[in-house]
Amino acid sequence: MSSIVYWYKGNLYLNMTNRCSNNCYFCIRNFRDGISGFRLKLDHEPSSYEVIQELQNVINRRHWNEVVFCGFGEPTIRIDEVLEITRWIKKYHRNIVRIDTNGHGYLLNPGRKVVEELREAGVDKISVSVNADNKDLYNRICRPQFENAFDNVLEFVEKSRDVFDTEITFVAIPEVDKIKMEELAKNMKVKLRERLYSPPIL
Repeated sequence: MSSIVYWYKGNLYLNMTNRCSNNCYFCIRNFRDGISGFRLKLDHEPSSYEVIQELQNVINRRHWNEVVFCGFGEPTIRIDEVLEITRWIKKYHRNIVRIDTNGHGYLLNPGRKVVEELREAGVDKISVSVNADNKDLYNRICRPQFENAFDNVLEFVEKSRDVFDTEITFVAIPEVDKIKMEELAKNMKVKLRERLYSPPIL
């Protein structure tokens, strides 16, 4: 059975979709069905009602550090559900809400004021998986469906940094230069977090 809500290291996670506008070769979903005993390959995309029902069963079990929209896909693909669930969390529980995103929110939702809508719903933190310091490398390792994805990712970071507690992240793979990522984060005036690479077990 697939998990809509799961937990890991003190955070509560919401697995909204398995669809993604990137096809990163290093993505864990290419090698595993889930993490920490939770199956994240969804049988169907849950409605807001389903997610809230699941949340009600676990959100009061302990003090969660954050509630995070992060699963095996890109949460802003389902921005309306993300907004509705965030509003519910903030109304009834007031937990810190974070979104882990590839930064394609504006490309996926043309005409929407994505950052403003997330802020108004109550999102506190944004973590953007940038994974490269230049467009050529980004296109090679993340294989986005949008032609100008990298520039849009950086624009998303710039729009987010003055509104949310914002960080950019990268996966520690051989192609990515950590020093250059540190320079990028410094120039963009955001925090940087390195994520471990989980290679396939052959």
